[in-house]
Amino acid sequence: MVTVRALQTKAGTEPITMLTAYDAPTARIVDEAGIDIVLVGDSMGNTSLGYESTLPVTVDEMLSRTGAVARATDDALVVADMPFLSFGVDEAASIENCGRMLKEADADAVKLESGPHTVKLTKRLVQLGIPVMAHLGLTPQRVKEVGYSRQGTTRDSAREILELAKAHAEAGAFSLVLEHVPANVAKQVTETIDIPTIGIGAGPDCDGQVLVIDDVVGMSDRVPPFATQFGDVKAEMEKAVGAYRDAVEAGEFPAEEHSHVEKDLDELY
Repeated sequence: MVTVRALQTKAGTEPITMLTAYDAPTARIVDEAGIDIVLVGDSMGNTSLGYESTLPVTVDEMLSRTGAVARATDDALVVADMPFLSFGVDEAASIENCGRMLKEADADAVKLESGPHTVKLTKRLVQLGIPVMAHLGLTPQRVKEVGYSRQGTTRDSAREILELAKAHAEAGAFSLVLEHVPANVAKQVTETIDIPTIGIGAGPDCDGQVLVIDDVVGMSDRVPPFATQFGDVKAEMEKAVGAYRDAVEAGEFPAEEHSHVEKDLDELY
């Protein structure tokens, strides 16, 4: 069973693998494949809930999906992504929302899209026994401010990422996601801090990698430039659904073997 401590010992010795999952069947597949971390990402807003961004995702939606994933996961570490404005506004509310992910949904840890405002919160959460995964670089919850463009592309912004990474490591975060930053910046962060870095669009030198499951299996309409499609589940689903439609319309389904006849019920009137 993967633990926070076990992940920290893998840093620099064995690549850490992380994928998102938003439901029990997907989580079971990811877990059985031997993935280290299952992230219940607020990316469910785009991928599963029909929103245009991650911003509308609620704490209750995250609790429901995290619970489903946790119930289907035996070995991987389950991390709940804290949705927009569920943290960082009021400390007491932030702690309560994060704590609910562990108490009610059985998550193993929470992930915070991080900045200067989350350093103190990270320290307090860790003090209370809530493991925290930090997240720097492209943080989709700030889409209204920065869009989806690459971050850390100037010396000042790169230094800020490095300093924030150090601050969150010192505050007790057990790992750090680096999203859509230059590979050489991610490399320097990885070499500087003593907690594992997990990259997404951050080059090969992080301690691990994460992708959105829909991008990996071919369910996304568009795959971001830093991701790779490893399968085509969408095509298989389209094929199966089309075959079902054709069989029903042709009168081929249900066949005799799909039905049950109770002999004593022939003449009800």
